Amino acid sequence: MSPAAARFLALTGARLPIVQAPMAGAGGVALAVAAIRGGALGSLPCALLTSEQVRAQVAEVRAAVSGPLNLNFFCHVLPAPPDEGAWRALLAPYYTEEDVTPGDPPPLRRPFDAAMCAVVEELRPEVVSFHFGLPDAGLLARVKAVASVFGNATTAAEAHWLAAQGCDAVIAQGAEAGGHAGWFLDGHRPTPLAALLDAVVATGVPAIAAGGIIDAAGVRAALNARAAAVQLGTAYLATPESTISAPYRALLGTAAAADAVFTNLLSGREARGIRNRLMRELGPVRDEAPAFPYASNALAPLRAHAESEGRGDYSPLWAGAGAARVQAIGAEALTRILGQETE
Repeated sequence: MSPAAARFLALTGARLPIVQAPMAGAGGVALAVAAIRGGALGSLPCALLTSEQVRAQVAEVRAAVSGPLNLNFFCHVLPAPPDEGAWRALLAPYYTEEDVTPGDPPPLRRPFDAAMCAVVEELRPEVVSFHFGLPDAGLLARVKAVASVFGNATTAAEAHWLAAQGCDAVIAQGAEAGGHAGWFLDGHRPTPLAALLDAVVATGVPAIAAGGIIDAAGVRAALNARAAAVQLGTAYLATPESTISAPYRALLGTAAAADAVFTNLLSGREARGIRNRLMRELGPVRDEAPAFPYASNALAPLRAHAESEGRGDYSPLWAGAGAARVQAIGAEALTRILGQETE
């Protein structure tokens, strides 16, 4: 085992240098428990949860398994509710075709705040990870007093900034990663993982490689490139413990899953996902889409109706490179296999 990987294991208490990615809408208690049982650092995505839900889910994990847990939060700036007129006008033909009407908006992805910080202090997870930057200095200091802090970088500049703020590890989220690009400093597209990993390693902070890593060969390559660990998201999507929809699941492991692009249609912020009908017909990026996280409001009834009929026409189908090669096996078994083959 490399010194970097040993450093990660000592920092987190995990048995393997693997982080199960916290994927809002795809991960939860069952996935975290299975990953921890397999030897990984398990994660709960908390950006869509209330304080009570975070407490309940952490309690479920702690009751089911002994091992390290990561709680993940977003640090975006929540803008004022935008005028959605142009966006709803663009979607009007789809409302008519699907025979649905706009309803109540779904829960918003809210940034980390003082109330949630108090929950973290109460629950004392082994790790807290942040996407879209970090909370303000006061909140960050409170979190660091009870947990290790992981930041997410998409550029070299972000990696150095996160290291300077005292992060215990930095996730190198390469351009190959599925889901929302976590950029927060310069607004550019993410850097390919190979180059980004070098930049994060250069900071001297443990680097966690993320983006298109779905098998043992990918894990070995990242560790050989001096990563302290890898973060896997797409590899876990096809497991029975993920909470994705049936049409989403049906695409994984097929050639169609390789057709993935960055789009802002589904949330208002660019994220990498499998091309669906909406992206094909409107193009993957539109100025009419309201800013993150509001774009998903108007899509909610369309998404729900289509998914009830087995279609992902309006659904976020987040996927990283390699999604066409994932295998539908249990998350615990997958974690153990990756660990054994990597060793």
